Amino acid sequence: MTKSAGSIRFILNDRDIALTSVSPTGTLLDFLRLERRLTGTKEGCAEGDCGACTVLVGRLAGDDLVYESVNACIRFTGSLNATHVVTVEHLAAKDGALHPVQQAMVDYHGSQCGFCTPGIVMSLYGLWLSKDNPGRAEIEKTLQGNLCRCTGYEPIIKAAEAVGTIRPDSVFDPLMKARQDITARLKAIRSNESISIGDEAARLIVPGSAAALADVLDSYPQATVVAGCTDVGLWVTKQMRAINPVIFINGIEELQSIEETHEGIVIGAGVTYSAAFDLISARYPAFGRLLDRLGGEQVRNMGTIGGNVANGSPIGDSPPPLIALGASVTLRSKGGRRTIPLEDYFIEYGRQDRRPGEFVESVFVPSLPDGELFSVYKISKRRDEDISALCGAFRIGLDGGNRVQSARIAFGGMAGTPKRATQVEAALIGQPWNEETIKTAQAAFEQDYQPLTDWRATATYRMLAAKNLLMRFFLETAGERAELVRFEETA
Repeated sequence: MTKSAGSIRFILNDRDIALTSVSPTGTLLDFLRLERRLTGTKEGCAEGDCGACTVLVGRLAGDDLVYESVNACIRFTGSLNATHVVTVEHLAAKDGALHPVQQAMVDYHGSQCGFCTPGIVMSLYGLWLSKDNPGRAEIEKTLQGNLCRCTGYEPIIKAAEAVGTIRPDSVFDPLMKARQDITARLKAIRSNESISIGDEAARLIVPGSAAALADVLDSYPQATVVAGCTDVGLWVTKQMRAINPVIFINGIEELQSIEETHEGIVIGAGVTYSAAFDLISARYPAFGRLLDRLGGEQVRNMGTIGGNVANGSPIGDSPPPLIALGASVTLRSKGGRRTIPLEDYFIEYGRQDRRPGEFVESVFVPSLPDGELFSVYKISKRRDEDISALCGAFRIGLDGGNRVQSARIAFGGMAGTPKRATQVEAALIGQPWNEETIKTAQAAFEQDYQPLTDWRATATYRMLAAKNLLMRFFLETAGERAELVRFEETA
């Protein structure tokens, strides 16, 4: 490790915080409510689902200061170094005048019992800061991660629409007023020095660079590496798992990069879904539509594609499209790097091809050749903010005679790992791209997968859904308008 600093330093509203004693699994929510008595941030689900605990976290992206909504209930305090945490208490003026976002919620009766209101206000505040006069679809996307059982969303949306025309330069806003000052303060505490706090019983480490991360993992190969906390947070809040020591990598700038070339894109392990969204949507539109359904905005602002891959969950949503696109993963350790096809990274349930001391450094996604057909489908009980029962990705290349020249099909939720449907692919290759071929190939799913029954879906449902998704993919590529679209696209 490089020279260590001994404290987690960040700004909370307008105060500088320096913590020399931090539990590696202590959440931001508990810190705010129990230690700082900032009780406007509520605990509802404690799993990043309801949004009652939403706060904004500002971070430096180069020289820019970016604010994002996050779930405080699953964000660990140790991950906050060199950030600005903003809670609902910070919005109103010193004389008690409400912020325009808060006032709009009052004027349009967007609050009833009030429990979820602070989280909704913070989500809308994040949108208000970043977007002038947002449309209804943008407001709904912002509110995906906020659940309200009282008023219904119509008055909340009306409040957001009304305040969208009021700009920060025309009213008091605490972040606009102090933006330059906050930026300077964050630059002053940003450092490439590593932080190590605690002892062998409870240690957290914040490496200052990717090389330092490799050094740490060489010393602590059993450590839990945390990028976005969106899954590991639940290990702690729901499963009460011990994950010591914990290594937080969300501040490593080298892992935050996205590189675009003609051959494809390289996504650093620390790149969040939100940061990757625009580029992925432009290069692979169907993949972009899937990202819009991963959790709520707060989860996408924290969760990373690299973390979703590294975790190895059989129901992770990004591996199926990545495998179908032919992605590879680069693993790094103190001894060097190696790159393997992503599909080979997943060995069996709970086991990945990651040697002691290795971490996921980046994912390479090849460009989709012109003319190839590609789509992704997520099946879940709720359209938004829900874990998949299954997720299927389809990529087909046709020759000039409308015969299948190449096929890559991958599913999550159908096996113990994200897995290709090789028998289905074989049944398609060389055959005409027509309904008869699809019906024949559907039977091959039973050779590829033996899905389980759980509370999300039965094995029978999963198998039938997988077969039907292949037919849906064919119908869409054959000209049927079968895909669900947002209302404004049909207006």
